[in-house]
Amino acid sequence: MTAGKVWLVGAGPGDIGLFTVKGMETLKNAEVVVYDSLVGQGVLSMIPDTARCINVGKRAGHHTMPQWQINQVLLEEAKKGYRVVRLKGGDPFLFGRGGEELELLREHGIPYEVVPGVTSPLSVPAYNGIPVTHRDYCSSLHIITGHKKAGESYDIDFEALVRTKGTLVFLMGVTALADICSSLLRAGIDPQMPAAILQKGTTAGQKRIVATVSTLKQEVDRQGIETPAIIVVGRVCELAEKFAWYEELPLFGFKVLVTRPRDLISSMASRLRRKGAEVLELPAIRTEALENQELLVRAFARMDTYDWIAFTSPTGVKVFFQEMKRAKMDIRALGRVKIAAIGTGTKRELEERGLYVDLMPEVYDGASLGAALAEACRGGEHILIPRAKIGNHEILEELEKKQNLIIDDIPTYDTLYETSEMIDEKKEFEMGSIDCAVFTSASTVKGFAEATPGLDYSRVTAACIGKQTKAAADRYGMQTYMAEKATIDSVIDLVINLKTKKGC
Repeated sequence: MTAGKVWLVGAGPGDIGLFTVKGMETLKNAEVVVYDSLVGQGVLSMIPDTARCINVGKRAGHHTMPQWQINQVLLEEAKKGYRVVRLKGGDPFLFGRGGEELELLREHGIPYEVVPGVTSPLSVPAYNGIPVTHRDYCSSLHIITGHKKAGESYDIDFEALVRTKGTLVFLMGVTALADICSSLLRAGIDPQMPAAILQKGTTAGQKRIVATVSTLKQEVDRQGIETPAIIVVGRVCELAEKFAWYEELPLFGFKVLVTRPRDLISSMASRLRRKGAEVLELPAIRTEALENQELLVRAFARMDTYDWIAFTSPTGVKVFFQEMKRAKMDIRALGRVKIAAIGTGTKRELEERGLYVDLMPEVYDGASLGAALAEACRGGEHILIPRAKIGNHEILEELEKKQNLIIDDIPTYDTLYETSEMIDEKKEFEMGSIDCAVFTSASTVKGFAEATPGLDYSRVTAACIGKQTKAAADRYGMQTYMAEKATIDSVIDLVINLKTKKGC
């Protein structure tokens, strides 16, 4: 087999919004992904299902696989002809040992590329309101590894660092904080020099402790800190409170699980992130058009007999028009038919195709759509409902209350449950690291339950888009809350209210 290729890709500090466009494009095409423990969950959730993943678990002091063996894995996978992505937290060339990994590839003639990543010494202080350089405070920045082997002294010229009068950023130095501060003090730094330790920057776990070089260790012992964290020393730390912005966003410190199908997830996730949430995108379901669309094709052949088409989901709209295209059916065939939509998302999907709805209920659920459509009919109308194979019966129950309606309820797509190979959702909830799960349909609730067998669902705070969704979550014993309206904006308002309620 022709030799493959390796891409060293920096995944950034944690916030998926800081993962580069080129990094994302490269990851989407990966056949093998070799990843570290410091890669953010948001990025991990973007690894394609078709890729084979190898966890090498590198973290300061805890290596699942030694570096020489990682180098060998990259070489062997590339020699098999695969497109290999070496996914690293931060940037691959900043204390990421990327150069060591390239040496073996170069030696064996394996092609490679490097995709730089947003690095934590710049991004994490920025998310904490600390500019690492400022004309009125300093004119240089120095990035130092704080990691050292137990029992050994630092091979660092601390006196030279102090003389620079610049900002000092120490990575991987949490366990050696006392040694770092004492070394700086012995080197002559002002004991009152501002210093900060920044925990889990750019994520919901972000925390900042600002003190001085002489008191930082004491404050960390008092307030507590978790890894990963970086240490910043310099006068610019004084600006943290003044310039802080991330923590002022309404959903700062709130981690939200979004369970919508992947093709519908991005809009909600991006809006939540703009509000400051850390969003974990783990679709609980996926939708697939049915292979056999004979019933729908027959409906196309008698389209002129229909008075209404009722769409119950954006996916239903997409599949309907995909099949129209496949059948080479002209859009003008819909000329006389009226169109009903269950809600704004479905309405938007129709409008993108140049179709404006004639009817949409005030409450966006199947029962309300059925009731509104029944009220709009005089009797004798022919109604087409192309929808999910496991669609609920409420719309039909309401339509059946009207006499003489002819209803073609046609399944066009299937709903399949999904599980994540990369992230243990059950463990995340048991650890309390996810504050809220967003459900936009009863099927996403069922899919989530299928992916988390054995979970005590009373641990799950569920933000539900409507009555049917809430009822499904209630059946599992979740702590359920329902949006005022069945819209994405209303769900986001609900999530913000839940954060306030929890006092996060």
